[in-house]
Amino acid sequence: MTTSTNVLRGTEPKGIDDAPAMSSRVLKAVVLLVCCAVVIIPFIGVISTSIASQEHVTNSGGFVLWPDAFNLDAYKSIFNGGVVQRALVVSVVIAAGGTLISLAGSTMLAYALSRSGSFGQRPILLIVLFSLLFSPGLIPNYLVVKEFGLLDSLLALILPTAISGFNVIVLRSFFMSIPDSVLDSARIDGAGDFRIFWSVVLPLSKAVLAVVGLFYAVGYWNAFFNAMLYINDTAKWPLQLVLRTYVINNTELSSGDLGGAGADQLPPQESIQMAILVVSLVPILIVYPFLQRHFAKGMMTGAVKG
Repeated sequence: MTTSTNVLRGTEPKGIDDAPAMSSRVLKAVVLLVCCAVVIIPFIGVISTSIASQEHVTNSGGFVLWPDAFNLDAYKSIFNGGVVQRALVVSVVIAAGGTLISLAGSTMLAYALSRSGSFGQRPILLIVLFSLLFSPGLIPNYLVVKEFGLLDSLLALILPTAISGFNVIVLRSFFMSIPDSVLDSARIDGAGDFRIFWSVVLPLSKAVLAVVGLFYAVGYWNAFFNAMLYINDTAKWPLQLVLRTYVINNTELSSGDLGGAGADQLPPQESIQMAILVVSLVPILIVYPFLQRHFAKGMMTGAVKG
């Protein structure tokens, strides 16, 4: 009687519907766990190899999944005043200074392009859009940097990539979404264009500025190709170029590269390489959580109107 009543009412026993749904949830959970394991296990191995003892690293063939002890000799060696410590300082200077320069230039350009009637608005906007489709190429870039006397200068790692056309378009879209009434009210109160930009527009743009700033910071932090082209002095190498040279290319780090420590006191090369890799990841991992809450909002608001 109950079954027939359920059929007449258009319903079925819960067990019939729950079985496929449960199996689907289990399958999704398994796939998600596998994907997480593929990402997390290598990362755990990198950290474990960097802090494992020399004997454990040697016996494990250069890769430790779980350390037998907590050993910081690899980190002490790379922070002993050698090439890695210098490169870390260079990367921090480039990332911080480059992000500030890029944000300042991009926001001012985007705000000017977002105001109708600005001088040269349309041709400059077309140039920005053109830069998204075409790049000048490697040789013209090198010749421009050379003619400006920027070879072997840290400015060569900042100025050629200071303005991103994509980021300018994102900022311009956000600035265009600010109601004109807000800007007009400030203008009626006697504020000029720069005062409106500084006191009204920028405070309203914290979310999108955080996102664009994160894009610029990650780009400067991870860049190594420009350093390969423009920097000959190893004392000016950024951390990513050191990472490529000594980790990706597997070039052995000597005692002189690590601040003059004795060769017999050096940890295994694998531990040093993994320690460099961890150090290159930590700054972005520290910065990202503070900006994550702005990430989704900034991307959505910056892409609403174009």
